[in-house]
Amino acid sequence: MNRDSCQIHAVFMPTPQTEQEAQQILHLVTRSPNGLSVGELMDHEFLKLPRRTLQRRLELLLGERKIQPRGGGRSRRYHVISPSPFIPENHSPSILAEPRVEYRTKPVEKALLSDVGDDWLSPEAKEIRALIDRPIFERDYVGYDATFLAAYQPNVTFYLPQETRSKLARVGRSGEDNLAAGTYLRHVLDRLIIDLAWNSSRLEGNTYSLLETERLLNLGEGITGKKTNETQMIVNHKAAIELLSEQADEIGFNRYSVFSLHALLSENLLIDNESCGRLRLRGVGISGSVYSPTGVPQTIEECFDGILIKAEAIKDPFEAAFFVMVHLPYLQPFEDVNKRTSRLAANIPLLKHNFCPLSFVEVEAEHYLKGLLGVYELNRIEYLRDVFVRAYVRSAERYPSIRDSLGEPDPFRLRFRGVIRDIVQGIVLNDVPREEELAWLKAKLPVELSPAEMVEMREVVDRELLGLHEGNIARFRLRPSEFQKWTGKETRRMRDF
Repeated sequence: MNRDSCQIHAVFMPTPQTEQEAQQILHLVTRSPNGLSVGELMDHEFLKLPRRTLQRRLELLLGERKIQPRGGGRSRRYHVISPSPFIPENHSPSILAEPRVEYRTKPVEKALLSDVGDDWLSPEAKEIRALIDRPIFERDYVGYDATFLAAYQPNVTFYLPQETRSKLARVGRSGEDNLAAGTYLRHVLDRLIIDLAWNSSRLEGNTYSLLETERLLNLGEGITGKKTNETQMIVNHKAAIELLSEQADEIGFNRYSVFSLHALLSENLLIDNESCGRLRLRGVGISGSVYSPTGVPQTIEECFDGILIKAEAIKDPFEAAFFVMVHLPYLQPFEDVNKRTSRLAANIPLLKHNFCPLSFVEVEAEHYLKGLLGVYELNRIEYLRDVFVRAYVRSAERYPSIRDSLGEPDPFRLRFRGVIRDIVQGIVLNDVPREEELAWLKAKLPVELSPAEMVEMREVVDRELLGLHEGNIARFRLRPSEFQKWTGKETRRMRDF
């Protein structure tokens, strides 16, 4: 800053509010290639200032040599002097072009280091936190920078160092690498649904407790006094996690998979239900941040497809998981529910390689959200990376013990899991009489079974029907009312195996 601008600061002593208003004006001027007039600034929905106040803020920016006027009288327009720190709204580069820069840790003054921190946070993460913790008027307004994505080359650029990736592979290995995709996930599915649904919802401010979440998902019991959107959020997580399990062989980083996850997670939570599973066509804001996601549909679509292409090309499952946790929220491709979608999508490469799932146990919302702000406002990933690594280690410590306590799974049940579920559900919903069950089963089987397999299927279905109770009917997608209606007619008669 030059001597004159220092003198202006000494005379006027701008207040925090003054600085924030000036930064908002600078942000708007920077985003306009043709500059802005006083009238256009007055009419802008983002800025609500009286004319006299607006003129004083413009004088402050002029004194700091951040903007310059062009033209005179009513034709005067204000233009930014310094280069824009972000891409203008009408810029839509090809994200598939060769990247211009490699990812690197950006230097930050050591004076910004916070004295308060956690031992597991790296110095870089603490630097980012110090920057994010500054008052919002001290942080520069920024927009979506497509070069951040363009700079990433799959299997050349790495957000996770080799040592970290190797560590995560060691702690997350399930010993089932050669089995079908999703095998390990299905082994721990019942526990994972509760853990991931609760933790992911908690990171969004949901007030359900773990026990309340378990009762909701297992018994269908909502909690009196809770907001309906909190209940819906948790139920939606269950549906999305089941999709990951049921379609493990087909799911991947493609439009169908990510759109499906978003549609399930956002069901009945958006103002416009047609926005579920669809890229947004209008702008969105990030509360508590100086970051403004792009509102250009063409840019959103092109960068969204670029994220999927690059994520699918990444060979290391942990790098791919973290990559989507960075870039999906940064782009904000949907009107809402972007972070939730990224957290579940991060499990796609893990389940396909039969690694322990990521359920975000013991992740503090403050760390997660500030890690994201570091990505939004600084394009720095170190804070979120530390959160991701810690979260995965905690998850990997949790599920092997659950898996071991379950014993070895029945290969027949594993192979025909979906068929068994549908048969049991159908018998209950259609109130099929005992003497007609075998014929009904044969008619409804979607696959050909050998005589021995048919006998085993009959036995498995019988055991499942006999063992049905309110605590496990969710496995068969049955509602409490449907189960109660069936048990009333069933009269608990004995079944012959």
